[in-house]
Amino acid sequence: MTETTVAPPGSPGKSPARAGVPRLARFRDLALVPAIVVLIVVGALIDPAFLSGDNLTNVLQQQTELSLLVLAEAMILIAGKFDLSLESTVGLAPALGVGLVIPAAANGLGTEWPTALGIPLCLLIGALVGAFNGLLILRFKLSAFIVTLGMLIVLRGLQIGFTGGQNLFALPESFLYLGNARWIGLPASVWICIAAYIVGIVVLGYFRHGRAIYAIGGNVDAARAAGVRTDRVVWAVFIIGGLLAALAGLLMTGRLGSVAAAQGDGMIFTVFAAAVIGGVSLDGGKGTLFGALCGVLVLGLINNILTLAGVSAQWIQAIYGGIILIALMLARVTSGKAQD
Repeated sequence: MTETTVAPPGSPGKSPARAGVPRLARFRDLALVPAIVVLIVVGALIDPAFLSGDNLTNVLQQQTELSLLVLAEAMILIAGKFDLSLESTVGLAPALGVGLVIPAAANGLGTEWPTALGIPLCLLIGALVGAFNGLLILRFKLSAFIVTLGMLIVLRGLQIGFTGGQNLFALPESFLYLGNARWIGLPASVWICIAAYIVGIVVLGYFRHGRAIYAIGGNVDAARAAGVRTDRVVWAVFIIGGLLAALAGLLMTGRLGSVAAAQGDGMIFTVFAAAVIGGVSLDGGKGTLFGALCGVLVLGLINNILTLAGVSAQWIQAIYGGIILIALMLARVTSGKAQD
């Protein structure tokens, strides 16, 4: 029997009654492009150093870890789920990967496995966390919000427990490479993020399983009735999300030269801010990865502009919160749909 392909919400199969309202929402992602241009102009007016190559490269590199987390969270949100544990995976995955290969004298676990296994172990741990989250949510029908909140706390506690709350400094050279290397004039981490987003945009836009993610987030029962193996697709999304979070932690570790005891702490709030202002719906089934990437760039530029303007870092979180509220109001206006 041939499996039916389900088009994502917003495709030509929608009823005429809804056809007029969402047209404005289709331009929501592109609306951030002129906002980015405006921010660049404002930054140049505030400080001429803003447009320097070093500063712009620094902005891009500092947003690489966040952008990978936003990519992971955006896919999970589009599928109609949540994952709050991504920020803890950013810390635990590289910490455990490093701890298994460095000696006990350097706060390692004493196993001293070959250093070549460090990066694969880091990525494997992230994938296993995502797989376990998906298992609890899909197999046992538990709330994604509560499961991943509990996992966030568990993973953070595990990292602090086996490291004794100490930073890990004796990193293998392989961990430092991706966070510091330059490829064709740009940091390697920037190229990795660009490649990840290109793959994500192509898969979600042009491949059957990518379009199925939209269908599941829009109406899981209808997607299942159309032949989509919903649990398998969502489980794969959680695994990919954990893998991307581990990669983000790997890049952060290389850039900073250590694994901090609180690495990733608080990042999930910024992740949701970027996803929401990028047009990704918290109700599932709506949003694009390009919009999410634009949300990351907007937050990165705002952060850099505020820093150059001498605004205290303590105000940045409050500003991010205000941006989320404004984005939610814009989403209400453009979609014409009440939010739960």
